[in-house]
Amino acid sequence: MDQMDALGTSRAVAPAPARPAVPMASCRTISGAVSVASHCANSETANAITGEVLSSTTIWKGTSGATGLSRRCTEGTQVRPGSASLTTTIRKVLKYLGPAFVVSVAYMDPGNFGTNITAGSKFGYSLLWVLLWSNMFAILFQTLSAKLGIATGLTLPEQCARLFKPGVNRLLWCVGVASAVATNLAEVLGGALGFYLLFGIPLLLGAAITCCTSSAILAVGDRGQRLSEMVISGLVSVIGVCYVLELFLVKPDWSAIGRGTLIPSLTGRSLYVAAGMLGATVMPHVIYLHSHLVLVRRKPDREAMKEHLFLEKVDVFVAMNTAFVINSAMVVMSSATFYVLGVAVETIEEAHRTLAPLLGNFSSSAFALALLCSGLSSTAVGIHAGEIITRGFVGLRIRPWVARLGTVVPAVAIIMIGWDPVKVLVLSQVCLSFALPAAIIPLLLITGRRDIMGQFVNDTPTAVTGWVVAGLIVILNAALIVETLLGGFW
Repeated sequence: MDQMDALGTSRAVAPAPARPAVPMASCRTISGAVSVASHCANSETANAITGEVLSSTTIWKGTSGATGLSRRCTEGTQVRPGSASLTTTIRKVLKYLGPAFVVSVAYMDPGNFGTNITAGSKFGYSLLWVLLWSNMFAILFQTLSAKLGIATGLTLPEQCARLFKPGVNRLLWCVGVASAVATNLAEVLGGALGFYLLFGIPLLLGAAITCCTSSAILAVGDRGQRLSEMVISGLVSVIGVCYVLELFLVKPDWSAIGRGTLIPSLTGRSLYVAAGMLGATVMPHVIYLHSHLVLVRRKPDREAMKEHLFLEKVDVFVAMNTAFVINSAMVVMSSATFYVLGVAVETIEEAHRTLAPLLGNFSSSAFALALLCSGLSSTAVGIHAGEIITRGFVGLRIRPWVARLGTVVPAVAIIMIGWDPVKVLVLSQVCLSFALPAAIIPLLLITGRRDIMGQFVNDTPTAVTGWVVAGLIVILNAALIVETLLGGFW
């Protein structure tokens, strides 16, 4: 067997007689390859590991190499540097996909349907760049929220409860719950409209079915987060397929799409719609929620957290860009169908009615199905976010059915009263505009503190970008609020 001298080199000695192999489960992760070999003491396995360390120093270096060797020793597998297959990598990535897809539902909820259809029918492809920028903002803040959960093991509301004064936390809690209720207001209405447009079910009954179905999705989640992630991802897939089919039917102008996406263009008339698109895209309740969803996969080991954060960034990138493509498809469909004919569409029902004579019944049915799936999935996410916000800020654990009932009753009440659903949707977006800074600013403050985040603290470019984007969002949302209250809503 080779032995290591004080300088870390090996010298040959007489081979030891064969002995029974020590069980691989006795090996443990350590900081150097020498310790790995010693933990597998006096076995042919130790001999093989030491030889492979010496012959592959250009590939396996330092702590990470030793850690990987010890993991393979623990698992009882043969160590082969650089032998990780593409299949293994794909499986690892798929294992971590899910939380961002749940979050992405909020970026294509019924409120997005309204703003995107209005943008396309009134301004063609010219506001696609707003969706692109909003998507980049969403990627930034969702990544920061996930990083906070991975680095600290606590949710954003729980960190706020630890760091801020009670009065501030009560205010943040009220704003957070209001954002969840306002979101569910639009989403339950959207689900009810989907049932009405697709099956002719009255709005009140459609709202009740939406609430029951969303509660069933959450009940599935109580049996395991992965199950609810799969259900919601399935609903998102249905939305995506519906809009891919719509794009094939409308035959859009792809060169105009490229110009509208890459070249910013904004006028006084389109400012209101652009601000509404931004307000309907960056949602406060899912910024709180994302820091919770990553915890089920979190491991306290530093290297494991680094790997988790990297894979969660992949999750965010894929999910947010999927939402961007679907939102863009809504604008493209509306532009290619309504704008080219000079038809200004401002309501979801009007869009559904207009699609049938222009593109056929299949197109209008696909639109209604996408709206229904959007309402069902986003309602479930909104209810779950309300539970996490309440538990984190005030430490109040209430029965799930009570939390779910409290967040959907306002939508049902509004339908029973008979208020105009379109005006209610606009009002819900105003509420979300007020609530957004209450999630973004604490997130940037906490992730900028080294004593909390450690090595995961925001670097200077990330911090500067985050505060600039936060300022821009606040300004644009303020414009939305002023325009809505002084002009559009009243």
